[in-house]
Amino acid sequence: MTTSLSPTAASEALFARARAVTPGGVNSPVRAFRSVGGTPRFIASARGAYLTDADGQTYIDYIGSWGPMILGHDHPAVREAIAGALGSGTSFGAPNAREVELAELVTRLTGAERVRFVSSGTEATMSALRLARGFTGRKYILKFRGNYHGHADGLLVEAGSGLMTNAGELGAAAPSSAGVPEEYAALTLVSEYNDPAALDALMAERGHEIAAVIFEPVVGNAGVLIPTPEFLTALHRVKAAGAVLIADEVMTGFRLSLNGATGLLGLSPDLTCWGKIIGGGLPVGAYGGRAEIMDYVSPQGPVYQAGTLSGNPLAMAAGLATLGALEADPDLYPRLDAYTAALGEGLVNEAQAAGVPLSVNRVGSMLTAFFQDAPHGSVCNYADAARSDTRAFAAWFQTMLARGVYWAPSQFESIFTGAAHTDTELNATLDAARAAFGALPGGTL
Repeated sequence: MTTSLSPTAASEALFARARAVTPGGVNSPVRAFRSVGGTPRFIASARGAYLTDADGQTYIDYIGSWGPMILGHDHPAVREAIAGALGSGTSFGAPNAREVELAELVTRLTGAERVRFVSSGTEATMSALRLARGFTGRKYILKFRGNYHGHADGLLVEAGSGLMTNAGELGAAAPSSAGVPEEYAALTLVSEYNDPAALDALMAERGHEIAAVIFEPVVGNAGVLIPTPEFLTALHRVKAAGAVLIADEVMTGFRLSLNGATGLLGLSPDLTCWGKIIGGGLPVGAYGGRAEIMDYVSPQGPVYQAGTLSGNPLAMAAGLATLGALEADPDLYPRLDAYTAALGEGLVNEAQAAGVPLSVNRVGSMLTAFFQDAPHGSVCNYADAARSDTRAFAAWFQTMLARGVYWAPSQFESIFTGAAHTDTELNATLDAARAAFGALPGGTL
């Protein structure tokens, strides 16, 4: 008698082993597939636009390590840069030339006057807020509902992404995570994204207490949410109250343009936070901006921030190679925009043909397909996104995965396209989407 193995047998075995030694079996919550069900795929390798899992199954990848792989996986220039740096050592705990070179490149491309490297996006946003408090002498910060800025305590309030799925367990007035003291969360004020009147009213009442207003220029962790011009204008008005305006470009930095969403949308933040692409897929974050503010950072100033692996030579080499490749290819961003536009249009068409409600939000190489009956591009805030049919999304996700397309395993995430995606991947993706929409209740296939 022959017994056929499950096509996910290796991933299932690894997941069982992982759950015995790691909370939930994963090192970042969304990877556990809790919101979509099934077994998370354990990835063995990646090349170009594709992932290969432990069972040998290959997928078109639309996560790109959650954004940094804009050039594609295992890009030769990045791989060679890391190998070259590796020949000199893995970590020094002392300054090195590559961190100076990357800082010079980042400041030239973005217009920031000073930059400090850290090891993650969470470190970057956490450090920028401490800096804003030290610079202004104020203690309150303001963020927007559904914006996710990493897992520092003061920022896990009305956060997006995986935190949206925790709301039922925590209660409407609680922070987004257990373990965050209400007293600390109370120092974080919350306004509505894309609501300029609400922002103006809050600033009129409490602007004199607010050290910083932090925002995602394009939200990616409540699904892609695109700011209105009126909202962007209101954001810049917070400076009149003495608040530091902080653009969280951990996701959008160098993805939407060489100057991120800041350049694309014409923003003028006081501080900017970066991550993901800035390190070419290795663990890197950074924050930077006006010299007047950045010079408050130790050892130049009184605001302490340190990191053993900050400026790591391997990460700096990967970042230099990635940003260098982006700068050398002026046609890349238009190509990504065109590919992602075609993907969004194709998804809408296939959903419509199958009778499935779908609303796509897209900017540049970022896209979210919201499973709800709303006009195309009209989902503009956290409440809008939360109306999506997460069960329909989960079923659609599973069919896409079975047909070789690795979509973000959450309704409330962006997917990312990259330079390695071509018409071959686009056509295969839309073929899979056609079958996935048709398999939903009410579908026509």
